[in-house]
Amino acid sequence: MGETPDTHPYRPEALRAFAKSLFSAAGLEEEKAAAVAQYLVEADLLGHTTHGLALAGWYLHSIADGVMKGKGAPEVVSDRGPAIAWHGQRLPGAWLTSEAVKLACARAETFGTATVTIGDSHHIGCLAAYLTIATDRGYMVSIASSSPSGAQVAPFGGTRGIYTPNPVAHGIPTPGDPILIDISASITTVNMAQRLLREGRHYDHDWLLDEHGEPSRDPGVIERGGTLLPAGGLDHGQKGYGMALHVEAFTQGLSGLGRADGLKGTNAAVTIQVFDPDAFGGREAFLRQTGWLTDACHANPPRPGVTRVRLPGENGLARKRQAERDGVVLHPAIMASLKPHAERLGVGMV
Repeated sequence: MGETPDTHPYRPEALRAFAKSLFSAAGLEEEKAAAVAQYLVEADLLGHTTHGLALAGWYLHSIADGVMKGKGAPEVVSDRGPAIAWHGQRLPGAWLTSEAVKLACARAETFGTATVTIGDSHHIGCLAAYLTIATDRGYMVSIASSSPSGAQVAPFGGTRGIYTPNPVAHGIPTPGDPILIDISASITTVNMAQRLLREGRHYDHDWLLDEHGEPSRDPGVIERGGTLLPAGGLDHGQKGYGMALHVEAFTQGLSGLGRADGLKGTNAAVTIQVFDPDAFGGREAFLRQTGWLTDACHANPPRPGVTRVRLPGENGLARKRQAERDGVVLHPAIMASLKPHAERLGVGMV
């Protein structure tokens, strides 16, 4: 059965303060607690509800179990100026990723572009939540992530999971709002499958393979050895397959830590690239191109049933503006799931 929606609108600043208090009480250093709170709430504001505060309970369990480390700094494996590699020490992924994007922006100011890889981070949540760190500075940014210990997606044509949904996100400045792209190499995600399973619902389409390699809409097949289909599905899944292989090499290969090492527990490999348009064809020229593209997409005649052509991230930014003005309504049961943690940690509910 589906859950009754929590229709109470929460002020974003109140949610951030509440989440920060939870993570601080659980043992994260203040800066890390603030970052995790900031980027989980940011995901909810953008509408990525499976990767917002819905993850907070899991993160709190990870801290209690010692899987997510609450204190310390990443180990610098290599630093050549515009190319940096960190060992994340299983520190909070939101903090590591946001700090890495900031570092890449600082280095891009000097070198024009910068790449930071992170091996052995904890889960990083919603990739789109970090993009505006760079686009607000006028920089273009790409973020990719994989989980070396996860294996819920089979290679195209196969039936056994080898890798994870392997998302990528791109932030592209324009003369107006940035384009915010956040996509996965699989049709759906593990978190969405788990949400549907909890709610007793199925997918509307055959986005899974069961343990026998047959198409399925039942998220329960994941618990029985089934897999998520790659982006493109049964017809064109070679596209998602190719994208996933690139993300594996781009994150685990470049960070030097991944599946070949047999890592256990929740972990992530991450790669961030930032580009300063002034170091290439120039900022004005860059914005002229992205502005033309934005206008052309918006002016494109919509197909039947579509009101207007949108750009990636457009709805998310509109949701965020509305939430900052009127409050955000969280997905069902999020606050109920966090209440036991708040009681355990002595934190008042928002």
